[in-house]
Amino acid sequence: MKKFINNIKKYKGYMLYATKATLKSEVAGSRLNWLWWILDPFLFMLVYTFVAEIVFGKSEKYFPLFVFIGLNLWNFFSKTVLTSVRTVNKNKGMISKVYIPKYILILITMMVNFFKMCVAFTLVIIMVPLYRVPITWRILEIIPLFLALGVFTFGCSCIVLHFGVYLMDLANIVNVALRLMFYMSGIFYNVQKRVPKPYNLLMLDINPVANIIQGARNCILYHSHPMYGVAGIWFVISILLSVLGVQLIVKHENSYVKVS
Repeated sequence: MKKFINNIKKYKGYMLYATKATLKSEVAGSRLNWLWWILDPFLFMLVYTFVAEIVFGKSEKYFPLFVFIGLNLWNFFSKTVLTSVRTVNKNKGMISKVYIPKYILILITMMVNFFKMCVAFTLVIIMVPLYRVPITWRILEIIPLFLALGVFTFGCSCIVLHFGVYLMDLANIVNVALRLMFYMSGIFYNVQKRVPKPYNLLMLDINPVANIIQGARNCILYHSHPMYGVAGIWFVISILLSVLGVQLIVKHENSYVKVS
């Protein structure tokens, strides 16, 4: 753990530089630039709102915000994990010449996606008064949820980065698994209300992303507390997952270039 923290301090400058460079490269040549980071989840929000409200006639209170919050949190998790599968192969040229702890590359990806998520959340700030959502102090409870999501995302990303070096088809498997998890996370429906008991609580208990998304909506829209008990258990599991992932990377990273 001490070495992990020291490496973060050591490569902090590089992490910031790489994050800025990645963000700039993503918007280079685009006329809308960073606005795409807002438009992407916003347009998907419109699609899901249309399907749920118009086609199926089912909705929730503050439904566009309901969907937008879920999409933003999901995009941070899914894009980070999916990118991490191919991180070593994608950066093979660099890591074959210069040593850098491979989990630092995951942290860079997380920083990029977290920044884009924060930019997209500015639309939530705009939409809250438009939909006349009362603002209470409970909105601050989203901060520990961000932390929990970050730790879980990092742990999963470390695991898939390691095995992604040896299993070339892992990206396809992870993509299918994430698609299944997407539909089980209640992005465009309320798990507690739409899923029959006791399966609704089971889905929130076994799926930390669904739990965090539900908690974030409770904080911002419905002025209630997150499910801290379940979230706390998953936070501990996420820490253990992260420790295991970092240990796997540290133990085997010297052989990554040879295999990839």
